[in-house]
Amino acid sequence: MVSDATGLSRPTIRKGRGELESGGAARGRIRRAGAGRPGIKQSQPGIEQALEKLVDPLTRGDPQSPLRWTCKSRAKLAAALSKAGWKVSTTTVGRLLHELGYRLQSVRKSREGASHPDRNAQFEHINSKADEFLQRAQPVVSVDTKNKELVGDFKNAGREWQPKGQPEKSLVHDFPQDATGEAIPCGIYDMGRNEAWVSVGCDHDTPAFAVASLRRWWEEMGKSRYPEARELFITADAGGSNGCRSRAWKHELQRFADETGVRIHVSHFPPGTSKWNKIEHRLFCHITHNWRGKPLRTFETVVDLIGNTRTHAGLRVRAGLDKRKYPKGVTATNAEMDALPLRHNEFHSDWNYELHPR
Repeated sequence: MVSDATGLSRPTIRKGRGELESGGAARGRIRRAGAGRPGIKQSQPGIEQALEKLVDPLTRGDPQSPLRWTCKSRAKLAAALSKAGWKVSTTTVGRLLHELGYRLQSVRKSREGASHPDRNAQFEHINSKADEFLQRAQPVVSVDTKNKELVGDFKNAGREWQPKGQPEKSLVHDFPQDATGEAIPCGIYDMGRNEAWVSVGCDHDTPAFAVASLRRWWEEMGKSRYPEARELFITADAGGSNGCRSRAWKHELQRFADETGVRIHVSHFPPGTSKWNKIEHRLFCHITHNWRGKPLRTFETVVDLIGNTRTHAGLRVRAGLDKRKYPKGVTATNAEMDALPLRHNEFHSDWNYELHPR
């Protein structure tokens, strides 16, 4: 009757009845200690050490770290162990690696290398000056050029919602000769109003193009936002078209100051610290997120995607296409530099200076 009701075999029922009568029924566990198939460590002693010998030569980082990673796959490790005479599956190799303290990890960018001894002092100088300008309702902008983008029927990183089985299609290869051109987005980010202007160039990233983008921001947004502005504070990277050593950058800024009658104050971030520039994490990252998964087939597409970038924090972006030519190799002569009313700051004059309108 018990066998029919439970589906257990009659020998199993007799064995259980005997255990109950003898008072030896197990409490908390069904199997007796030592029952069941022995683990691989018992059936094949030394397999952990063999696995460690395969992994250890290619282990990265601190060997004493609780999290270590290997660049060999589980399948390759299992094949190497099998070739050495061990009987093991890829699943068991993965379990053993976890027990040994290994994890699959990517390389983390955390070491900045050698930093300038006055790096923090320059950061404090930039922050205090920006606060001073904002308190006086004077504009503070961050200037930089985003990564160049090939314009054409090319794949763009990221994913976007599409009908099932109908992904956006693009060319298999991203050959530059198949591109319509190269888009160069130069951004001017207004820190006080959380808005930006982006000029999309199609020629070269030069100091003249960077200042032309600044001029476009002033004409389209800045002049109406700051009708009483008499000064402008610019933060920029130490290198590139707006670098601290660029003579053409200073010469073009002087022209801008003469045209607008606004006194220009410039502070550059120390070398190797461009990621601290506000425009990087308040504008450019949101542009990249907005056009993810969309092929940048035309310059108009690039401008539209940049101009429609919005965030919950209130970021608003306007963009325009700049089709003008900006030849490379243009610089300022010694005579032109000597004629500039350039005033250097006492603290790091190479990073901090002023240009007064003539």
